[in-house]
Amino acid sequence: MNSFDQLHRAVYDGDDRTVVELAEGLLTEGMDPVHLLNQGLIASLDKVGKDFADGRLFLPEVMLSAHAIQEGMHLLEPLLAEAGVEPRGSVVIGTVKSDQHDIGKNIVVMMLRGAGFRVKDLGIDVDPEVFVAEAGEGEYQVVAMSALLTTSLPWLEKTMQALERQGIRDRVKVLVGGAVLDADKALAAGADGYAPDAARAVEACKELLGLPTDSPCE
Repeated sequence: MNSFDQLHRAVYDGDDRTVVELAEGLLTEGMDPVHLLNQGLIASLDKVGKDFADGRLFLPEVMLSAHAIQEGMHLLEPLLAEAGVEPRGSVVIGTVKSDQHDIGKNIVVMMLRGAGFRVKDLGIDVDPEVFVAEAGEGEYQVVAMSALLTTSLPWLEKTMQALERQGIRDRVKVLVGGAVLDADKALAAGADGYAPDAARAVEACKELLGLPTDSPCE
């Protein structure tokens, strides 16, 4: 088993200590951090995402894998910044007003970062005006909103309306997800994309931004 195979296995198993040790070893041997990011960390998400979507992995296991990826990214981020590597895309994310749930959102954040996206997490119970203020700065390409309660669905719609009123809606892609939503409700709310789980949120962001969905970026 080569080093990348070991790294992919460690991510799949949620073994964050081994992920960091293997990544440190590869960097010490002179591996380009960009290559390590693409062929090591990002590529390791493929099987996690597919097995989660197919029901072979479950939420606690995905959380461990996402955390392992995040630990690897902490190691790589300063090296990538030093090398002038641009993120694959930029996402601002939060749970909408009146909703305190964050487990699913937090996994999405970790997996997006592990896939090479720059992410700003606004947290829970986020006012429409906060989404508007962040999106209005022009730094983010995707506005991602999570809604898990029936009572939070109107706030998702209010946030969409606020983006429209401020003339921001046409400049960003909107991705939504959460237990209260399905593809039809997402479309009815005016979103550009819908993700039923964290793994597919990564693929949805790639699709919205026109990035390849079947292989790491070069």
